[in-house]
Amino acid sequence: MSARVGDVIAVLEAAYPPALAADWDAVGLVCGDPDEPVSSVLVAVDPVPETVAEAAGDQLLVTHHPLLLRGVHGVGADTPKGALVHRLIRSGTALFTAHTNADSADPGVSDALAAALGLTVEGPLQGAPMPALDKIVTFIPVGPSITAVHDALSAAGAGAIGDYSHCSFATAGTGQFKPLTGANPVIGEVGRLERVAETRLEMVLPRGKRAAVVAALRASHPYEEPAFDVLELAELPSSQGLGRIGTLAAPEPLSAFTARVAAALPETVWGVRAAGEPDRMISRVAVCGGAGDSALGAATAAGVDVYVTADLRHHPASEHVLLPGSPALVDVAHWASEWPWCEQAAGVVRSALGGSVEVRVSRLRTDPWSIGRTI
Repeated sequence: MSARVGDVIAVLEAAYPPALAADWDAVGLVCGDPDEPVSSVLVAVDPVPETVAEAAGDQLLVTHHPLLLRGVHGVGADTPKGALVHRLIRSGTALFTAHTNADSADPGVSDALAAALGLTVEGPLQGAPMPALDKIVTFIPVGPSITAVHDALSAAGAGAIGDYSHCSFATAGTGQFKPLTGANPVIGEVGRLERVAETRLEMVLPRGKRAAVVAALRASHPYEEPAFDVLELAELPSSQGLGRIGTLAAPEPLSAFTARVAAALPETVWGVRAAGEPDRMISRVAVCGGAGDSALGAATAAGVDVYVTADLRHHPASEHVLLPGSPALVDVAHWASEWPWCEQAAGVVRSALGGSVEVRVSRLRTDPWSIGRTI
């Protein structure tokens, strides 16, 4: 059975979940039909005329950078971006984008950059916050009510862990209560102390669904006044997030490390430049594929020896290197820092779909800078 465009998209979205994308980003299927068959895929950093032309014989072009990042009111062929959409459609090539979701995924863009530099990754430079979770604990009289309450809580959003639903833990115990005047007890009598065999039921839930889950508990529980606890769970460290921290197999001077970076990445007019003492020994390294200017502070706080990224601005870099204990800086071209991800994404598709889909990585240099001179 031949693969469909939608099958490739499902594989990529499992590796690079859209929920990880920044709220300003535009990721996913840009144009094309998910039900169309696909036999060949091209992966590139940029959706530009050169890569669109290269993908003319493929049914899917996968890029890191979005084509339509800002809102548009039309895609007329008389506009640069609209012209690309029309060319893609005419050639039968769908376009799919994984941008900031690929940046934060584990593994993602910075893992590919770290691997290219020969680093052993420790974890993210800026960890993505895990979804805030609660735990609800309630006590239900032994009997059929346990199933009813469990199902109601599950339907309201509790008990979901990864690819599993209806997750819970139950223990046996004894509940005690005395109905007072005005009560209408399901079990027992007003004025008499009751002890009842009960089941303690525990389930996790997204914090945003707290109100719905509590309402479901009240509606499904047999007791007039059900006892329950809602506990806020501690935030856990995440392997997802921007950038990565890693270590070299053996320390080396900044001059040698800079040469390592230049050898590992495709050549560009921008080149590779470093700020710091050439003889400074480098062992622990922070990397961030793409523009990593905003993570300078995180790199300093991480206590690394050098920070490798793209698009560093003059003033922040100048101020940064003057700070005591700050890492050296290695600045590379934006496109070059993200190009290693293309092979990672291609490998994700190959591993999932085997020989049914041919996957190629574009080797066209789409870095916008074309002329370089030293002055």
